[in-house]
Amino acid sequence: MMDAPLTLTHLLDRGARLHPAKEVVSLAGDGSVTRIGWAGVRERAARLAGALLRLGLRRGDRVATLAWNTHRHLELYFAVPAIGGVLHTVNARLSPGQVARIVAHAGDRFLFADADLVSLADGVEGLEARVVLDGRPPVPGWQDYEELVRGATPAEPVRLDENEAAALCYTSGTTGDPKGVLYSHRALALHTLTISLPDAFALGERDVILPAVPMFHATAWGLPFAAALSGATLVLPGPRPGADLLASLLEDERVTFAAGVPTVWWGVLDELRRAPRRLSRRLRIHSGGAPTPAALVRGYDDLGVEILSGWGMTELSPVGMVCRPRAAMAEWDEERLLRVRTSQGTPLPFVEARVVDEEGRGVAADGRAAGELEVRGPWVAAAYYPGAGGETEGGEVGPQAGWRDGWLRTGDVATVDAWGYVRLVDRTKDLIRSGGEWISSVQLEDALMDHPAVADVAVVAAPDDRWGERPVACVVFREGSVPEDPASVLEALGGRFPSWWRPDRVEMLGALPRTTTGKVDKKLLRRLVTPPSRET
Repeated sequence: MMDAPLTLTHLLDRGARLHPAKEVVSLAGDGSVTRIGWAGVRERAARLAGALLRLGLRRGDRVATLAWNTHRHLELYFAVPAIGGVLHTVNARLSPGQVARIVAHAGDRFLFADADLVSLADGVEGLEARVVLDGRPPVPGWQDYEELVRGATPAEPVRLDENEAAALCYTSGTTGDPKGVLYSHRALALHTLTISLPDAFALGERDVILPAVPMFHATAWGLPFAAALSGATLVLPGPRPGADLLASLLEDERVTFAAGVPTVWWGVLDELRRAPRRLSRRLRIHSGGAPTPAALVRGYDDLGVEILSGWGMTELSPVGMVCRPRAAMAEWDEERLLRVRTSQGTPLPFVEARVVDEEGRGVAADGRAAGELEVRGPWVAAAYYPGAGGETEGGEVGPQAGWRDGWLRTGDVATVDAWGYVRLVDRTKDLIRSGGEWISSVQLEDALMDHPAVADVAVVAAPDDRWGERPVACVVFREGSVPEDPASVLEALGGRFPSWWRPDRVEMLGALPRTTTGKVDKKLLRRLVTPPSRET
């Protein structure tokens, strides 16, 4: 066989060559819309690549972005890897301090940011160039993206090894410290092909794809790459799209596939109920990043819209499972089928999954026996970005912590049934997942301990219909220092974290429950803060 490397340059080349006029629809914050064909995206990406080379980009250099879902961000998705650079999409929901630490750890040389996100980079040092993507009027100290692209000579893609790095994403670890995952061209190319399969997202040239998941979040689940490969129409909703805008785009652009976290689809469901739209009969929605509630599935069923659930992690590039009921399940009753539809599904081709006990032995595939979910495959990370230490349950720290015998330990507790469908039932880690984004309980606890009235504190997750989970602070006050308003201790968080990290409530306790080893018993705390009606 020929030795043809699997690289991202092929994806855009194919889309531009076979479907040059198929549109990328890009919305701006002022409501304006840009429509550009795939051939135009390739031409602009080539000019951007030339501009990056003129700025001094070298092979392996990291290029950071702080950007929303727009055509300019899409151009960076392809231009940076095409010339051997590494695209580092930085989460725009982080605080300036967190952004500065992650950019420094990654060693980024260049930063591209949307104008409304420029302030997040105020504390970033050591950059050789800063470029504002939509700078009208110009932002002091920043170069203008359009001027940069307009004055550049298009660059030809370089010959790449498929195992070279193409993108870098960060996720939180058990200690809350950032952990980087470096994606290779090969991993992303295989991931793109596989999520497009009929029993995955079933994507093709006739589709209109709307990524409601941000492009700064694990490459928008690979959808920009899949749209280019298939030549599908791609709809990019711009900065901070609300439920009303997403609902309108579903109708106006005749969207056939959309993806985002359950929080987003709750809001869109409410909007569609309030103001019904004429949706495509081919519309299906992928709900990921957090478990999909049965009520959400039923709500979209009432509208005649298929909703798919799934599972993934930043460490999996990021999709690992998609839930598609088997043909043999067509005769099942609604409740039995609903249980399957709200599971995390079955592993994608080439991804292997197992559920094991503490000794690494497989548990029974009966849908009841629980263990830790472990995975391996060609787009599963084999280690964290150098210097970004993971941590195992046993306390081991290092770039390869969190792996066992070649399997990634996900930290998720799951069951698997006889059909191979995996269902998450708990987590071995104490991170809180709110609206598809992680919140570090450890970092919040450390900050709350700075309050003079706090003697002890633990932050745990409480179930929430809209966000999936929300943080609750369980506080032990110092004797004689109980404030009139217990929630006032949250002032200790100040501006150190994004506003959505702030716990929803404070629970006063006489003492924190602890295990026999002296650790805080967070499992018991979660039960204490969960209303009886929500316990399972």
